[in-house]
Amino acid sequence: MKEVEARTVPTDVYLSFVTSLFGNRGTLFTGMVVHILSCAIIYANTESVFFLLLIVVFAAVFSYRLYGFHQFDLVDRALLTRKEIQNWEKRYVYGAALTAFLLGLASAYAVAVLQDMAAAFMCIAVTMASMVSIVGRNYGSARAVALQTVGCCLPIILGCFASGDVPLMLMSLLLIPFGLTTQAMATGVREFLYENVVASKEMVKIGDQLDIALNTTAHALVMVDADGQIQVINRRAFDLLDLDSRKGIKGSPFSTAVKESAGSLSDEILNKIASLPAGPAGKVLLRLDAARCLEFSVSYRADGGVVMIFEDVSARVAAEDKILHMVRYDSLTGLPNRGYFGECALARAQAAMPNGLAGLLILDVDGFKHVNDMQGHLVGDGLLAAIASRISSLAGDGMLVGRLVGDEFILLVTGGSDISDMEQRLRSIHVRVQGRYLFDGRELSVSLNGGCVILPTEDFDMEAWQIKADLALNDAKSSGNGTLTLFRPEMDELYVAEQSLMADLRLAIDNHDLMVVYQPMYRPDGSHMECCEALVRWAHPERGWIGPNIFIPMAEKMGLVSWITRFVLDRACRDCVAWSGLTAVSVNLSIADLRNDDLVAYVAEVLERHSLQPTRLHLEVTESCFMDEPVVISGVLNALRASGVTIAIDDFGTGFSSLSYLDSLPVDVLKIDRAFVTNITEDSRKLKLLNGIVQLSRGLGMKIVLEGVETREQLALINQHQFADLVQGYVFSRPIDTSEIARLSADQVSRKLSPSVRRRRKEAAARPVSVASR
Repeated sequence: MKEVEARTVPTDVYLSFVTSLFGNRGTLFTGMVVHILSCAIIYANTESVFFLLLIVVFAAVFSYRLYGFHQFDLVDRALLTRKEIQNWEKRYVYGAALTAFLLGLASAYAVAVLQDMAAAFMCIAVTMASMVSIVGRNYGSARAVALQTVGCCLPIILGCFASGDVPLMLMSLLLIPFGLTTQAMATGVREFLYENVVASKEMVKIGDQLDIALNTTAHALVMVDADGQIQVINRRAFDLLDLDSRKGIKGSPFSTAVKESAGSLSDEILNKIASLPAGPAGKVLLRLDAARCLEFSVSYRADGGVVMIFEDVSARVAAEDKILHMVRYDSLTGLPNRGYFGECALARAQAAMPNGLAGLLILDVDGFKHVNDMQGHLVGDGLLAAIASRISSLAGDGMLVGRLVGDEFILLVTGGSDISDMEQRLRSIHVRVQGRYLFDGRELSVSLNGGCVILPTEDFDMEAWQIKADLALNDAKSSGNGTLTLFRPEMDELYVAEQSLMADLRLAIDNHDLMVVYQPMYRPDGSHMECCEALVRWAHPERGWIGPNIFIPMAEKMGLVSWITRFVLDRACRDCVAWSGLTAVSVNLSIADLRNDDLVAYVAEVLERHSLQPTRLHLEVTESCFMDEPVVISGVLNALRASGVTIAIDDFGTGFSSLSYLDSLPVDVLKIDRAFVTNITEDSRKLKLLNGIVQLSRGLGMKIVLEGVETREQLALINQHQFADLVQGYVFSRPIDTSEIARLSADQVSRKLSPSVRRRRKEAAARPVSVASR
């Protein structure tokens, strides 16, 4: 600020300037005493009545000014308006200017009228001394300084000029720069003080804002010096550390203040907090109790002090713990999931006694899918939770329980060094987990198949052990009914061989090395071949012919069975077009095929591509497909049947046979499994059962195909009772390649059945075939 008056001074600063005018009254008293005393001395020496009159006027002005000062003391300055402050400044200026004018007038009178050197010297000396005090007392008002300077100097200059003394006149002109210097000095003081007042106000404002920020922030702050003494601490820090805010702890050692905490923190936690300033920089998470957590961020200042910022992260830690629990534990059973079980199992194995044994057991609920399908998923979930609860109740110090996926549970048992004892423990657990379960008013009898492996704890490898237990479980599942199988070394060899065969199967599929053969379906009297079933075969380059009962389940496990189906479907339609007459071809579909959304479109595309009539294509599905997803499967089959394709149920009677499905599903042909044909010539009960199925199916308008007819006696009995519309089996033909089918169909078209044709057909049927039987 080069000139305060050049801009509007804030009211509070203006008030502080005016207040400074009414301060330091000691100099006012001293000045008045000196003024009156000097006039009295001059009067005594000169007997000039003028100076006697000045004594009276000085006394009056002094009284006026004292009264004004007293009145100013009585005013509530906080309520003063700017205009009122200006009025007070004027009152002061009037008194000060009058005093200065009287001093200048006394000096001019002594010089011009009395022309007494002693009187002139005394008056001018008192006046100059007063001018010096103008800077110290009146810097707060530019007008006061200006008027007093003029009041003191102008009369003296005029008096000197009135005396006619040229040297004295010239000397008096020096009062002009003196007056200007005095005014400049006062302005400088006023500028300096103004800047400091503004800076002080800004500092107070910043300090208040900082104090508000520190005390309203969610973070707690503590600053300590190099000696560990508290320099700054905000309200949040008092709250989080349970400190008494009524105590003045600034300047106290931080460690002492913390240990005097009024809260319920343990001594261990208090000691940890107290030692933070002496510890390393960084973040530290402290659990104060089960529900509260504080996170401290410690950093060091250049002067050796420490800044600690901390906050209550209880909610965040609780959320992280909840998320971690969700990641680690199964939500349905509350058991550790596969990943976390592996971590816990490793820690358990490492902590087990040296040279000890551990047993890893995997349990699978037998027929759990049937429970879900028949009882509903809620019942299935309830059963899994009940099984988990029973397994957990059996868990002791040496047992760890977890859930893998679906209906599989996993257990790790440690302790002991005898294999027989460990196996007995595992079998005991297996037996106790099985049995009857009661929940939600339901009672279910549950059996669990299990696979286990027992090995030394120092050899523990979760992945390797689980593979071995899985191999044992697969063996147990093949037997079912709650079987427990202990891993045997040869299972590893079988697993390696299976993996190698799976790799070879994938390569064979990629290279189109699979082949398709066909088994004819004849009328029972052998007079006509109406259809052929397409059968896929695999000739392994090293192992020879691999049966479909081996590689088809393998393909299902690998997710490749739909590719095989499409390969067979395409090849069968292509071959069927080349056959003479109306001989149809039948292709098997798996449940995976029926779940594909584009199956119907693909069948239509294949038929169009090979120009095959839809009526010449039969699609076979097993009855187990209907049990899995009856509504979805029925919709797909209805769409296929609507396109003209014939739908057949294959292997009827081998699954969950339900005759009620026959009336509600889009089925044209019922293929009765070979199990109903075997021994029908010796077993009258089988004959009656077969007769019942045939009669019921024919009553529903279905065509009957009997599979697995191998002997002339079986065929004769079938013809006698008229059990079938078509017969499929070795009695007529083994599976043969498409060229043989083409020749047989051509024979049917070119001539009627004759003895010579029958003879050729029999010769073809008796001819050795170089492909594996179905």
